[in-house]
Amino acid sequence: MPELPEVEVVRRGLAEHVVGHTISAVSVLHPRAIRRHLAGAENFALALVGQRVTSANRRGKSLWLSLSGGLVVVAHLGMSGQMLMQPAEAPAEKHLRVRFALDGEPAIDLRFVDQRTFGGLFIDETDQNGVPLALSHVAPDPFEGSFADDKFIDVLRSRKTEVKRALLDQATISGVGNIYADEALWLAQVHYRQSANTLTVDQATQLLQALRKVMGEALEAGGTSFDALYVNVNGQSGYFDRSLNAYGRENKPCARCGTAIVREPFMNRSSFLCPVCQSMS
Repeated sequence: MPELPEVEVVRRGLAEHVVGHTISAVSVLHPRAIRRHLAGAENFALALVGQRVTSANRRGKSLWLSLSGGLVVVAHLGMSGQMLMQPAEAPAEKHLRVRFALDGEPAIDLRFVDQRTFGGLFIDETDQNGVPLALSHVAPDPFEGSFADDKFIDVLRSRKTEVKRALLDQATISGVGNIYADEALWLAQVHYRQSANTLTVDQATQLLQALRKVMGEALEAGGTSFDALYVNVNGQSGYFDRSLNAYGRENKPCARCGTAIVREPFMNRSSFLCPVCQSMS
């Protein structure tokens, strides 16, 4: 599932190519793509046609387009969702779910393509800070201006659960998924099963710094792509997978000490770590 860097890459593409355009037509080609918009496809289209896109925004793993009428279109990419810019005359993608026709010359489309249909779009209102109401429970991510380092460190150190589980909880910090949790924990030399409430202030601070470092570097590399399902708005893959130190590197030498990276089951997924650098002792 795309994490903060991958979603931010998409948001930047939308900010460049979509903001300022007016939606001239909307075609919903698969109802599951708008399943959270309970009023249905016709209402979804009617609410959006004629609206100008004023900004592209993100919190954690979710992004949204703000519209001139005050509403927003929230997008969650799920496992395979893509937001693609295409010439209006381009053939429809095999897994095209929603098409937004945008004004301008030449005419262009914003297309939501989703092979597995775990992602989706819906219309929402916002709170006083401009955040969609549906995301009100989601904590700020570490690149937001509203993110408070001290508050995050206090919340993290109050959690009586494994530190990785706390990092994956979007109510604690948003945008962190399996890949960047493993990478940050490796960089900070913290075992993923250490209880968060046993972290020292220095450890928690180093972990936050590690999160910002690995996600910032991933963002500059265009995100992490393990297959063709994650791409930016122009259909290009990211290449941060070449820089990973822990995730997906089972049996490969740790870049710090040379010990083989191990993979262990955790929360119905896998965790990758160096058993020496990230010892529990």
